[in-house]
Amino acid sequence: MGAGFSGLYALHRLRELGLRVRVLEAADRVGGTWLFNRYPGARCDIESIEYSYSFSTELQQEWTWSELLPGQAEIEAYLNFAADRLDLRRDIQFDTRVAAMTFDEADQTWLVTTEAGERFVAPFVVAATGILSAPLDPGIPGLATFRGTTLYSNRFPREGHDFTGQRVAVIGTGSTGVQAIPVVAEQAEHLYVYQRSAAYTLPSPARRYEPGEFEELRSRYDEIRAAQLLAHVGAARTSAFSVLTNLGGLPALRTASREAQLRAVEEKGVVGALYWSDVMFDPEAIRMATALYGEAVARIVRDPETAASLVPTYPFGCKRPIIDQGYYETFNRPNVTLVDLRKDAIQEITPTGIRTERAHHELDAILFATGFDALTGALTRIDVRGRGGALLRDVWATEGPVAYLGLQVSDFPNLFLVQGPGSPSAASNFLAAMEHHIEWITDCVAHLRAGGHRTIEALPSAQAEWIDEILALVNGSVLMHPDCNSWYNGANVPGKKRMYTTYVAGLPSFRQRCDEIAAAGYTGFKIG
Repeated sequence: MGAGFSGLYALHRLRELGLRVRVLEAADRVGGTWLFNRYPGARCDIESIEYSYSFSTELQQEWTWSELLPGQAEIEAYLNFAADRLDLRRDIQFDTRVAAMTFDEADQTWLVTTEAGERFVAPFVVAATGILSAPLDPGIPGLATFRGTTLYSNRFPREGHDFTGQRVAVIGTGSTGVQAIPVVAEQAEHLYVYQRSAAYTLPSPARRYEPGEFEELRSRYDEIRAAQLLAHVGAARTSAFSVLTNLGGLPALRTASREAQLRAVEEKGVVGALYWSDVMFDPEAIRMATALYGEAVARIVRDPETAASLVPTYPFGCKRPIIDQGYYETFNRPNVTLVDLRKDAIQEITPTGIRTERAHHELDAILFATGFDALTGALTRIDVRGRGGALLRDVWATEGPVAYLGLQVSDFPNLFLVQGPGSPSAASNFLAAMEHHIEWITDCVAHLRAGGHRTIEALPSAQAEWIDEILALVNGSVLMHPDCNSWYNGANVPGKKRMYTTYVAGLPSFRQRCDEIAAAGYTGFKIG
């Protein structure tokens, strides 16, 4: 299921085993998240040379990236190139959305039913459905009454949208909003930014490669990939994680002089507020870093009230870092207004705009950047039933988003997740982590077939132990801070059981664990 990065690689690997494979894709073309998330300013936060397939020398040598951090259009083009170069389209069925999946215990196969009523029977299912592919409903009263243009960042029109001369609202200031807002502001007559939670965001190094620069990098692919394999997050070069890997570049903030703090901000801007060695662990340093970050923002944003509203209230590091291109500078534009929803909440959407507690803003267009039901949302929207009729969405609703190694959920045999709960997923370069998952899954299928086995499923005990290990890794860190409301822990989805779900000990460690488990005969799994 899915024809994004994961689905395409899974198809390629499984075909190499001589298996008959059918990819079911809801869209009308390949691309996954990079097909739907085509909003203004959409860009990857990992360097292109590392946010690309590593398994094929031909793909590496035949494709030329134009930018350090690739934009949506270039990534979509790359995925189409890969699909054509590997001759993948003939095994992909587009415009096909899966509605239900049921495990037949007698036949030990999965019955997959589509919304159109088609039925497929297969011994194995690979859910390459993406970790950020299930958009959240904004849930704002009156939305259906709005007579202007309603846009969603996660299903933005392919033909784009011209905001020139329009009064525009952007609702949401996570990574998507931070990327889109500077671009929309350049076009709109007036832009209202509706912010529920201010975010830490750092200046992006995004730029075009200089002439000959990428060609030189391409000649060193082996060296770059080797370094990538050893990197904690699966990215050894430029990425959103660079700020985290560089923490500690300055001594402890808690003991730093006022002069040293101001010098750091003067020299490094907002980054200087965060590069201290103790900001991820010491509660007092966390508080001091947020205050210093606010001082750095106030040096950029001229209006004091706006600057104060743009200071986050959660500890730095509890969410994936955001990088931006001129985000704070945008609020100095005369055509941009920040609406701090902590002080002036939205009451309703009206036929002509948005009413808050204090005002009514007349609008021509609303762009929703309200996020995703991450990691689990794509599968909970499908009726997935395993042994004894167990319903996956009910399992995750009661137990939390559990899985063993992010690969399988107990009682759901032969259903493989790609970057499911309990994997490095959001704490890594998705491409590097995904490739390992696909390789592990396909090697597992080959092992089962060679041994005449028909099923593999995670043991409940192994699943529970793995979740305990993940939680132990983050216990006491900012990731478990009570003020950390993130899609990492499901706090952004009303009613979702809150639980941290990402393996943070690093990709090298995760690969080693998974490979040791396979080498030992798939410890923690039951093979039948």
